[in-house]
Amino acid sequence: MEYYLVLAKSKIKIMKNLLTLTTLIITMVCFTETNAQKFDGLDKSPMDMATYPSSYKEPVKVVRVTYSRPQLKGRSLSQLAPNGKVWRTGANEAPEITFYKDVNFGGKPVKAGTYALFTIPGEKEWTFILNSNLNQWGAYSYDKAADVVRVNGSVSTNGESLDAFSIAFDEANGGATMLMGWDKARASLPITF
Repeated sequence: MEYYLVLAKSKIKIMKNLLTLTTLIITMVCFTETNAQKFDGLDKSPMDMATYPSSYKEPVKVVRVTYSRPQLKGRSLSQLAPNGKVWRTGANEAPEITFYKDVNFGGKPVKAGTYALFTIPGEKEWTFILNSNLNQWGAYSYDKAADVVRVNGSVSTNGESLDAFSIAFDEANGGATMLMGWDKARASLPITF
């Protein structure tokens, strides 16, 4: 009889463990389902970054621009970045440019730091603007009084059309040239350090 009592207790213990395990599994499944994260779709103007130097072999960067890349998608450049008007220089938030050391930005000294980057497109030149107000959505709240520097850069046209707005840096004597391209327009500005 003692044998049957031990066997019964053993079966009860196994059943309790199975019940506990089953309850735990069901709870985890339900909890995971109810707390699953929902993500928005992909941004139509994805964020990008351009740095100088751009090589991963160079651990110390001089400049970095974080910006969103709008696309023409059949629209004209003059619709999206009209000549003579302050433009956010990309999409979504105004881009931020960080200088990791003091530089000469298009002929004017700029202290190391992070700035909002705006431009004013033009047919013969673009105005490049560094502004101290960060985290601005577009140019809607642009405040000229917060400008740190305004300089003019050259603009040219290229036979190849770029559908997505792009920023890059090319090595130049004593620094780099910041290049912006969209549609057939190519704007450039020297940065020395």
